[in-house]
Amino acid sequence: MQPDHPAGPRMIAISSGKGGVGKSTVTANIAVAMADAGLSVGVVDADIYGPSIPRMLGIRARKPAMSPDQKIVPALAHGVKVISMAMLTDDDAPAILRGPMVAKYLQMFIRQVDWGDLDVLLLDLPPGTGDIQLTLAQAFPLSGAVVVSTPQDVSLKIARRGLRMMEQVNVPILGVIENMSGFTCPGCGTVTHIFHEGGGEAIARELGVAFLGKVPLDPDVVDCGDDGRPVVRAAPESPAAEAYRAIAAALAEGARAPGGIATPFVWSIPEGAGKPAPARGTTEAPPDCLSALDHDNAGLVLHWADGTEQRLADRDLRLACRCAQCRDEMTSARILDPARVPLDLRITRIWSIGNYALGMAFSDGHDTGIYTFKALYAMQGLELEDV
Repeated sequence: MQPDHPAGPRMIAISSGKGGVGKSTVTANIAVAMADAGLSVGVVDADIYGPSIPRMLGIRARKPAMSPDQKIVPALAHGVKVISMAMLTDDDAPAILRGPMVAKYLQMFIRQVDWGDLDVLLLDLPPGTGDIQLTLAQAFPLSGAVVVSTPQDVSLKIARRGLRMMEQVNVPILGVIENMSGFTCPGCGTVTHIFHEGGGEAIARELGVAFLGKVPLDPDVVDCGDDGRPVVRAAPESPAAEAYRAIAAALAEGARAPGGIATPFVWSIPEGAGKPAPARGTTEAPPDCLSALDHDNAGLVLHWADGTEQRLADRDLRLACRCAQCRDEMTSARILDPARVPLDLRITRIWSIGNYALGMAFSDGHDTGIYTFKALYAMQGLELEDV
């Protein structure tokens, strides 16, 4: 799929390695806190199979209206615009969908909703590192991801996997949130660390990412969520509400697109339309961050953040394709016969895939390869047979 949507709001994914850590509660309260701070905020409830954001924000299930230009009108609650599968189905109706249909719903929730001018779009992801996470990372230029965990060891170990997954697809990690950090007794004030203490901060330090803060375990958070009244509104002076506001402020300041070429883009080379603008200020970016690209009669020209200029012939790129049509999925051995690739083959179209790869279409009709920046960068100085 080639992205065709214009540049939009900062898109921040709120993720977790496992369920039950309060990720959706965190998302709902952060969204309202951002709205209260004056930002225009939207929330995509990307947990297609288990949507919960509407309930937490007090949105009654109803079929959304359509705008004059045939876009879905999102619900509005507590100053936040929301779209969710729960708004398209009956309250107790399960979403029985295969992977391709889930991907279509996600595309619709972002591209075909009348969001207006947003500053931030929060994506409340389902737990884990599966299809939905990969679809969003590939299809949209995420500004960053936040990982929510509870302090106990098992949750933190699984959260580490989520962090690594986001890193592999070049989604910046904006930080770690430690939820259910400690319970303060309302009678005596004693703090009891039910799920251990300090694990979120430790894992953030270990992985070199920001620690955004701790949210204490508070019965008001649960009660307010069940009633559709986020705690930042219902109990604004509570320690949990204060923690949410601090986290929202940190994200509002720190959410930015990663260094590199401007995404998303679709560059049609024969027409000369859609060529991405070069990156600005990539001096602190990793070496394999793509800062600019061009194309001439000799092939594709790539400029990297470390100052390297790389030239790759169109036909060489076609032969280097690692999709299932060109490589054996088990052995990675090439199954594409080079004799069947025309010598005068050309690249006809290039598009961005998230923040981490390029898609390419060739004059022989092939367009299913994904060329990661890491793989392209590693092709420097290699013979074709080594790729």
